[in-house]
Amino acid sequence: MTESWDAAKFTETELIQPIPKVATHVRGLDEILEGGLPEGQITAVIGGPGSGKTVLGLEFAYRSALSGEPCIFASFEERATVIRRNALAMGWDLKPLEDAGKLFLMDSRPSLDMFRAGDYNLSGLLAILEGKAQAMGAMRLVIDSLDVILRIFEDGVKQRDQLYYLVDWMNEKAISSILTARSLGENDDLTSHRFLEFATDCLIKMDFRVSGQIATRRLRVVKYRGSSYGSNEYPCIISRNGIFLLPISTMGLQQTELGRPISSGQTDIDELLGGGYRRASSILVAGSAGTGKTTLLSTFAQAACSRGEKVLFVNFEESMEAMTSAMLSVNIDLHPFIVDGTLKMLTALPESMGAEDHFFRAFRAIEEFRPDHVLVDAVSATLRIDSRQAAFEYLMRLMSTCKERGITSLLSNQVGRSASTIDQISGLGISSLVDAILQLRYVNHGPEIKRLFLVIKSRGMAHSNQYQEFTITNHGIGLVGTYIFPIRPAASAADIEGDLKSQPRGRREKE
Repeated sequence: MTESWDAAKFTETELIQPIPKVATHVRGLDEILEGGLPEGQITAVIGGPGSGKTVLGLEFAYRSALSGEPCIFASFEERATVIRRNALAMGWDLKPLEDAGKLFLMDSRPSLDMFRAGDYNLSGLLAILEGKAQAMGAMRLVIDSLDVILRIFEDGVKQRDQLYYLVDWMNEKAISSILTARSLGENDDLTSHRFLEFATDCLIKMDFRVSGQIATRRLRVVKYRGSSYGSNEYPCIISRNGIFLLPISTMGLQQTELGRPISSGQTDIDELLGGGYRRASSILVAGSAGTGKTTLLSTFAQAACSRGEKVLFVNFEESMEAMTSAMLSVNIDLHPFIVDGTLKMLTALPESMGAEDHFFRAFRAIEEFRPDHVLVDAVSATLRIDSRQAAFEYLMRLMSTCKERGITSLLSNQVGRSASTIDQISGLGISSLVDAILQLRYVNHGPEIKRLFLVIKSRGMAHSNQYQEFTITNHGIGLVGTYIFPIRPAASAADIEGDLKSQPRGRREKE
């Protein structure tokens, strides 16, 4: 008697069997692929010139060999000597891996005789690959610029036959493979060999584009059989160490908890904040030009470095020499900390590169320098990099990176004098992401213009909600005391109401 199948005994999760994968070891790519490439299957990487196809394939081969997984890199376009030289430009020394039998560079460029003979096929190449793979124990393979060899076959039918022969051989040998090929055109998703898109198990598109005179690279996973994956288009950087991807959509909320208060460098401001800035928090300092944003950031930098804490100062508006010299006029000397290595300045015009390159530059500095604090002056300048969205994503990535590492970040933002709402003060819609917002502003006071300081928010801290008069002298910054907004005798009711609305609730109620 057969036993009846009870559906209640099984759940969908018990039936799930994830496909085996191999890590690419390419920074950020395995996160997008949710583990790596399909093991024993074929991945096609397509793109136009300069998109990074060869670099991705070579990095996969190099890092596989480096991790103890032998790999063969067969190139139909470049000599092995050129590949070795280009690899050294990114710090990859292939020769020791070749000598150890972990990596094999196969020069598969077709000769002129092959084009003239007309009877060439891939059987000889595959026989060599099979013999070499067995000798090395290699189960990973990269074939670069496949479309170059397929051009030998003028007959379209023969091209498809040879491509099918190659794919069938790879599937039979269960080798984890990457095939690179050019796309049809600059904005075309497909190669000239449509069979490749359907025959492969994973399809990755790479492109190189110019928008607003800014060059950027993008990577997108078009399909991945048997696996979920990040389907968005991701910024791609070719750095001195290889390909770098940090997809914002795959970054989880892994921030560390906010730490104990640390001094801002000015005791009066610490009191208003309820003890100071919280360690690992994000603080936004907003104000119009000349209100003292850079001075406030530099005050904190001086105090932090004096405590032996490392500070990375990202400046989009001034060179290191110009900013440090200007701060001497308010008795802030940052030169000793630059000399002893506790302060590192990272300066660049926003227009000098794309948002991805700016972020990668900051990210690399964070990884190498390992700062306790990161200062950015000013986030409003990031709008000049590219689009508003690009500026927002730059700040999102930078703030998330700092929070994940327990780094305190101070960001200045230049706003117009008329900015009154929190959205206007934060500028790029980051008000909900920061932990504290400090506002600096001007106010007309008789024949004078005074600076005012206000803590708009400070998470987890019992902070002041009153405007304070803020001064900048040749001895540094300071607070004079609570500022009382004057009611002008000749002012209209509307003017008075406008002045009152600009004050915090506690102040309006007291008056």
